[in-house]
Amino acid sequence: MAIYTLPELPYDYAALQPVIDAKIIELHHDKHHAAYVKGANDTLEQLAEARDKDQWGAINGLEKNLAFHLSGHILHSIYWQNMTGDGGGEPLDKDGVGELADAIAESFGSFAKFKAQLTKASATTQGSGWGVLAYEPISGKLIVEQVYDHQGNVGQGSVPILVFDAWEHAFYLQYKNQKVDFIDAMWAVVNWQDVAKRFEAAKQRGNLLLVP
Repeated sequence: MAIYTLPELPYDYAALQPVIDAKIIELHHDKHHAAYVKGANDTLEQLAEARDKDQWGAINGLEKNLAFHLSGHILHSIYWQNMTGDGGGEPLDKDGVGELADAIAESFGSFAKFKAQLTKASATTQGSGWGVLAYEPISGKLIVEQVYDHQGNVGQGSVPILVFDAWEHAFYLQYKNQKVDFIDAMWAVVNWQDVAKRFEAAKQRGNLLLVP
């Protein structure tokens, strides 16, 4: 039985136009994200078979595949919720996100400085990857991370709350090779209320992580 399932989009394919074309959303969600869900489930089945047969010759590859597909599923699940057709602006422009706005200012100096860092981190990922705003539970601060492919180069225990997909399949049909133009446009569809909810949840999770 499948452990992971493809979540439904919280809007229709055309909801993010003109920032992201409807065809891109359809292909990205229905094909690419679906492939990560299938890959995670298939790998779990292969790991179960390895346990049953006590055959571990492929364990390194299987664990790497699980991390790749599962991280892809998780990041995309956040990505869809992080966007809305009436988003954009700064957190202060939305109701109920004051604590997030304060945390951004405290962690980065200002919203403008944060925006510049996440934009650069997303646009300069080598090959395929993501730019991520994450809550780091040891310091209680927000940090920006670069994710290569779907994993790596992140602090253990950090919780992603805003993700920018910088893989070519996220933008190439519309923006061609101009990744930076896509990242710049993405700010117009950020759902700050969703990010704020994830920030509050991450803080609670962080407290649990540090319990001795």
